[in-house]
Amino acid sequence: MATGTQPPQQRPGGGVHDASRAAIAARHLRTDRWWLAPAGTAAGLLAFIVYSTWRAFANADYYAAPYVSPFYSPCLAENCQEMRDGPNWDLFGSWWGLSPALLILVFPLGFRLTCYYYRKAYYRGFWASPPACAVAEPHAKYTGETRFPLVFQNMHRYFFYAALPVAGILTYDTVLTFRDEHYAWGHMGLGTLVFLVNIVLIWAYTLSCHSCRHIMGGRLKHFSKHPVRYRLWGWVSRLNTRHMQLAWASLISVALCDFYVYLVASGAFTDPRIF
Repeated sequence: MATGTQPPQQRPGGGVHDASRAAIAARHLRTDRWWLAPAGTAAGLLAFIVYSTWRAFANADYYAAPYVSPFYSPCLAENCQEMRDGPNWDLFGSWWGLSPALLILVFPLGFRLTCYYYRKAYYRGFWASPPACAVAEPHAKYTGETRFPLVFQNMHRYFFYAALPVAGILTYDTVLTFRDEHYAWGHMGLGTLVFLVNIVLIWAYTLSCHSCRHIMGGRLKHFSKHPVRYRLWGWVSRLNTRHMQLAWASLISVALCDFYVYLVASGAFTDPRIF
């Protein structure tokens, strides 16, 4: 029976260009500069990757009493620079000849790498999966996080457990910054403020994690029977609404904190004394 209409043409490929999907020739109908957000995200993450890789393999200029770089704390190798009362525990003997930062960075970086927000950020920024809202991705098929290696993204909760003691040790490092270069207590330098800002942002980002929110209030049928967990869940939920901002702020602060220690340890900058 003739209807006066032409059947849709078959289009090669899969995904959004599959024959079963709507026959829209344009890749998107957006008129704004949608590419700025993923491009900026990719640039920011790439800058941190380059900087952190350089500092992790440098194995130098990471301690200037009383400051220790968060990239090297806790220092777990025998080749660590001696830090009086600092978090240096030679759990790894002389056989470890690489930078001690490589022993500890795997945990905070693993926590961020598997973070729900960061996954969205680098999926869009580096893999264009998808590039932005209402913009078709260039991939022919989608398998999600069900195959190797993305199946390891499900380890996020376990990296959260590992990130908690690391944040605790960085808090201890911050307390130690209230000493002077001769380890006398009751002093404060500009670096102390840098460390204080960093640890507040580190804890805020860690506690705003979706896994933390689920631990606080997940699998509860009646909040009224668990008033403490309900209150904790409410606090974490408020932080969770700022998870993206806290992710970026803490990423920048930890890099700046390390860079400050590098400047002081290398002699390029003298830590100003506040009192």
